[in-house]
Amino acid sequence: MDIHTIDFFYDLLFIMFLVGLVVFVSLYFVDAGYGKMRSDKWGPSMNNKVGWLLMECPVFFVVLYEYLKSLPLYGGVTQNAPYWVFFLIFEFHYIQRSFVFPFLLKGKSKMPFAIMIMSVIWNLINGYIQGYFLFHIAPNDPTYSHLYTSEWLTDPRFIVGTLIFFTGWIINMHSDHVIRHLRKPGDTKHYLPKQGMYRYVTSANYLGEITEWLGFAILTWSLAGLLFFWFSCCNLVPRANSIYHKYEEEFPDEFDRKKLKRIIPFIY
Repeated sequence: MDIHTIDFFYDLLFIMFLVGLVVFVSLYFVDAGYGKMRSDKWGPSMNNKVGWLLMECPVFFVVLYEYLKSLPLYGGVTQNAPYWVFFLIFEFHYIQRSFVFPFLLKGKSKMPFAIMIMSVIWNLINGYIQGYFLFHIAPNDPTYSHLYTSEWLTDPRFIVGTLIFFTGWIINMHSDHVIRHLRKPGDTKHYLPKQGMYRYVTSANYLGEITEWLGFAILTWSLAGLLFFWFSCCNLVPRANSIYHKYEEEFPDEFDRKKLKRIIPFIY
């Protein structure tokens, strides 16, 4: 493996940790203009369904590309079971997020082009980081090649991480279902979601997503996985704060300030 490529990978990894911090601080001062916080100040917009599809699918295809390149058929060395399990778990999320979720969205919402483009850039970078580490660096790094043997699938870190990942996925799926079914056909009113984890936090869907990537970081036990969890927190935690205050203003009579938290039950 080209040492310069490895150096580039770890430099990019370090830079993205810092970028995540900048995103975290910035989003406490500037609302990301999509979904509930959509604003015309972000410029021209596009169909929301198309926007979600375009911004989420790049990571699916980049990780698929990196995985296929790692197969012995194409000159790679990845053969152990953990590698294809990592691949299946990661792509399992993004099949739903890229090719199912956008078409479940209701209404005629818009997404700013700027948000879509920034998300595409992040997903391309993240896809490269996850795929290149798992399927090219790890098999050639003695630390990980000795870790990711068939025995890794019975390691407590893999088992616990996988359980956390799918717990987050279930929370995420159910929370999205609750949001989609808040209104009956023809109803245009806004409602405060109260089912499932929305009994505890105002952004239960974000809670599910960061839980998923916490699980992925643990089950891969890698800096690449940790970056994904870190960046998810940096993006979604301040956004959950904005949504919390929006609900607080919109539903002052229903909003229980002592009970409801933003994204972490009983804590924040």
